[in-house]
Amino acid sequence: MDEHGIDILLVEDNPDHAQFTLKALVDDKSVGRTFWVKDGQQALDYLHRQHQWADPVTSPRPGLILLDINLPKVTGHEVLRAIKTSAALRSIPVVMLTTSADSTEVLATYRAGANSYVTKPLKFALYRDQMKVLRDYWTSISAPAPAEPRTSEES
Repeated sequence: MDEHGIDILLVEDNPDHAQFTLKALVDDKSVGRTFWVKDGQQALDYLHRQHQWADPVTSPRPGLILLDINLPKVTGHEVLRAIKTSAALRSIPVVMLTTSADSTEVLATYRAGANSYVTKPLKFALYRDQMKVLRDYWTSISAPAPAEPRTSEES
């Protein structure tokens, strides 16, 4: 986290859910910039600094990833596995966001290395409150992992 707060990568294909999340994250000094990508492939491109996200100045390493499970192109499970098997990315906390409360789904994400699993409520007011609690925990209470040393994987 820098003097502007923690940067967040939001991976969400549903524009309504993304807007709800973005609204819940604004107006807080602990949140820096929030970057929104709309599918799993864009998330991987962002995290590996490929294509339009090649410049680390305009696409900084996030301090938190909010990751939907049901994504087009590359699923949230696949993105999570890629993050947690990468030496350069695995220390970034990943919060899985989904409408599913299925216990099999929850277990699978934790086994894959998710740091948290949050079921999105259907009412905006509840979702906003939930996102504020999540934001406060990950940006103000939980200590962020120190930056990993650069590896050949990042070159």
